[in-house]
Amino acid sequence: MTDLSPRLQRVADQIQRELAMLIQLEIDDPRIGMVSVMAVDISRDLAHANVYVTVMNSGSGEKSEQQESSEANGELDRLEIKENIKALNKAAGYLRSLLAKRLRLRTTPKLQFHYDSSVIRGQQLSSLIDEAIAADRDLHS
Repeated sequence: MTDLSPRLQRVADQIQRELAMLIQLEIDDPRIGMVSVMAVDISRDLAHANVYVTVMNSGSGEKSEQQESSEANGELDRLEIKENIKALNKAAGYLRSLLAKRLRLRTTPKLQFHYDSSVIRGQQLSSLIDEAIAADRDLHS
């Protein structure tokens, strides 16, 4: 994210909160699953906002023993993420109009949705750290 003035940061935070509620309550697209709005990066002139979201899907929580099935799950997860982002970008105009009604701004930014993979990367790093600790413990036992 860019270095924003305190006012722009407050506007970005307000847009993040409002979008989280609007996506959950107002969007009836079956392609959009459980989506979490992680951050909003807004331009200085309030014309554009990049919205970073994560997709919480049911398939990623299940662990399988076979490498092939986990690769297939990963591919399904990627397809599901792409569909969610595509559906959100298609609904961006509608969400913008709802935002304009809720926020008291002269201009409401144009929304562009992006996938934020930081949660998944954090989980992967955490599992690598756990594996390293377990290997070290086995080595010293």
